[in-house]
Amino acid sequence: MSAERIVQEARSWLRTPYHHQGRIKGVGVDCAMILCEVYHAAGRVPYIDPTPYPPDWHLHRTEQRYLGWVEDYAYRVAEPLPGDIALYQFGRAISHAGIVVDWPMIIHAYHSEGVVLANATQGALAGRLAGFWRVRE
Repeated sequence: MSAERIVQEARSWLRTPYHHQGRIKGVGVDCAMILCEVYHAAGRVPYIDPTPYPPDWHLHRTEQRYLGWVEDYAYRVAEPLPGDIALYQFGRAISHAGIVVDWPMIIHAYHSEGVVLANATQGALAGRLAGFWRVRE
Protein backbone atom coordinates (compact mmCIF):
# COMPACT_ATOMS: atom_id res chain seq x y z
CA MET A 1 0.00 0.00 0.00
CA SER A 2 1.10 3.55 -0.60
CA ALA A 3 2.28 6.16 1.83
CA GLU A 4 -0.94 8.02 1.08
CA ARG A 5 -2.94 5.08 2.44
CA ILE A 6 -0.85 5.03 5.63
CA VAL A 7 -1.32 8.76 6.21
CA GLN A 8 -5.04 8.51 5.43
CA GLU A 9 -5.45 5.71 7.99
CA ALA A 10 -3.43 7.65 10.59
CA ARG A 11 -5.64 10.71 10.04
CA SER A 12 -8.73 8.58 10.72
CA TRP A 13 -7.41 8.11 14.29
CA LEU A 14 -7.24 11.87 15.06
CA ARG A 15 -9.02 12.87 18.27
CA THR A 16 -8.96 9.32 19.63
CA PRO A 17 -8.26 9.63 23.38
CA TYR A 18 -5.03 8.28 24.83
CA HIS A 19 -5.37 4.97 26.63
CA HIS A 20 -2.40 2.83 27.66
CA GLN A 21 -2.40 -0.39 25.58
CA GLY A 22 -5.67 0.67 23.92
CA ARG A 23 -6.17 0.00 20.23
CA ILE A 24 -9.74 1.00 19.40
CA LYS A 25 -10.24 3.93 17.03
CA GLY A 26 -12.31 6.69 18.62
CA VAL A 27 -12.13 5.01 22.04
CA GLY A 28 -8.47 4.82 23.10
CA VAL A 29 -4.96 4.13 21.82
CA ASP A 30 -1.35 4.67 22.83
CA CYS A 31 1.70 5.50 20.73
CA ALA A 32 2.69 1.86 20.19
CA MET A 33 -0.74 0.53 19.35
CA ILE A 34 -1.53 3.26 16.83
CA LEU A 35 1.48 2.06 14.84
CA CYS A 36 0.27 -1.54 15.02
CA GLU A 37 -3.24 -0.60 13.93
CA VAL A 38 -2.37 1.90 11.17
CA TYR A 39 0.25 -0.24 9.44
CA HIS A 40 -1.92 -3.36 9.77
CA ALA A 41 -4.95 -1.56 8.29
CA ALA A 42 -2.73 -0.32 5.44
CA GLY A 43 -1.64 -3.90 4.74
CA ARG A 44 2.01 -3.35 5.65
CA VAL A 45 2.33 -5.54 8.76
CA PRO A 46 0.50 -8.54 10.23
CA TYR A 47 -1.59 -8.17 13.38
CA ILE A 48 0.92 -7.39 16.14
CA ASP A 49 0.28 -7.61 19.89
CA PRO A 50 3.24 -6.31 21.92
CA THR A 51 1.30 -6.33 25.22
CA PRO A 52 1.69 -6.38 28.11
CA TYR A 53 3.99 -3.48 28.89
CA PRO A 54 3.86 -1.09 31.87
CA PRO A 55 3.34 2.60 31.11
CA ASP A 56 6.70 3.61 32.59
CA TRP A 57 8.93 0.71 31.44
CA HIS A 58 11.26 3.05 29.56
CA LEU A 59 12.19 5.02 32.68
CA HIS A 60 13.74 2.05 34.46
CA ARG A 61 15.87 0.25 31.88
CA THR A 62 18.07 0.76 28.89
CA GLU A 63 16.63 -2.18 26.93
CA GLN A 64 15.47 -0.92 23.52
CA ARG A 65 12.15 -2.77 23.59
CA TYR A 66 10.16 -0.24 21.50
CA LEU A 67 12.94 0.01 18.93
CA GLY A 68 13.05 -3.78 18.71
CA TRP A 69 9.34 -3.91 17.81
CA VAL A 70 9.81 -1.29 15.10
CA GLU A 71 12.93 -2.91 13.64
CA ASP A 72 11.07 -6.21 13.24
CA TYR A 73 9.13 -4.51 10.41
CA ALA A 74 11.05 -1.36 9.43
CA TYR A 75 14.51 -0.10 8.56
CA ARG A 76 16.23 3.16 9.38
CA VAL A 77 16.28 5.97 6.79
CA ALA A 78 18.07 9.30 6.81
CA GLU A 79 15.26 11.50 5.47
CA PRO A 80 11.56 10.96 6.25
CA LEU A 81 8.83 10.56 3.69
CA PRO A 82 5.08 10.56 4.38
CA GLY A 83 4.11 7.28 6.05
CA ASP A 84 7.48 6.81 7.77
CA ILE A 85 7.90 6.46 11.53
CA ALA A 86 9.65 9.08 13.67
CA LEU A 87 11.01 7.62 16.93
CA TYR A 88 11.71 9.56 20.12
CA GLN A 89 13.68 8.90 23.27
CA PHE A 90 12.11 9.59 26.66
CA GLY A 91 13.91 8.27 29.70
CA ARG A 92 16.64 5.74 28.95
CA ALA A 93 15.24 4.24 25.77
CA ILE A 94 13.34 4.98 22.59
CA SER A 95 9.78 4.98 23.82
CA HIS A 96 7.56 7.10 21.58
CA ALA A 97 6.67 7.30 17.90
CA GLY A 98 4.69 9.24 15.38
CA ILE A 99 3.70 8.71 11.76
CA VAL A 100 5.14 11.28 9.39
CA VAL A 101 2.51 13.22 7.44
CA ASP A 102 4.83 15.82 5.90
CA TRP A 103 7.93 16.40 8.03
CA PRO A 104 7.95 17.94 10.59
CA MET A 105 4.22 17.22 10.93
CA ILE A 106 3.38 13.86 12.51
CA ILE A 107 0.35 12.08 13.88
CA HIS A 108 0.96 10.53 17.28
CA ALA A 109 -0.86 9.43 20.42
CA TYR A 110 0.35 11.47 23.37
CA HIS A 111 -0.72 10.81 26.95
CA SER A 112 -1.95 14.34 27.67
CA GLU A 113 -3.57 15.00 24.27
CA GLY A 114 -4.70 11.78 22.60
CA VAL A 115 -4.10 11.37 18.87
CA VAL A 116 -3.05 14.68 17.37
CA LEU A 117 -1.39 16.21 14.34
CA ALA A 118 1.67 18.00 15.71
CA ASN A 119 4.90 19.70 14.75
CA ALA A 120 7.49 17.13 15.82
CA THR A 121 10.18 19.74 16.43
CA GLN A 122 8.25 21.64 19.10
CA GLY A 123 6.93 21.08 22.60
CA ALA A 124 7.66 17.86 24.47
CA LEU A 125 9.12 16.20 21.36
CA ALA A 126 11.74 18.89 20.69
CA GLY A 127 15.28 17.55 21.03
CA ARG A 128 14.17 13.93 21.54
CA LEU A 129 14.17 12.66 17.93
CA ALA A 130 16.03 9.34 17.61
CA GLY A 131 15.55 8.98 13.84
CA PHE A 132 13.26 7.74 11.10
CA TRP A 133 12.20 4.25 10.04
CA ARG A 134 10.35 3.01 6.96
CA VAL A 135 8.10 -0.05 7.09
CA ARG A 136 9.16 -2.74 4.62
CA GLU A 137 6.92 -3.42 1.63
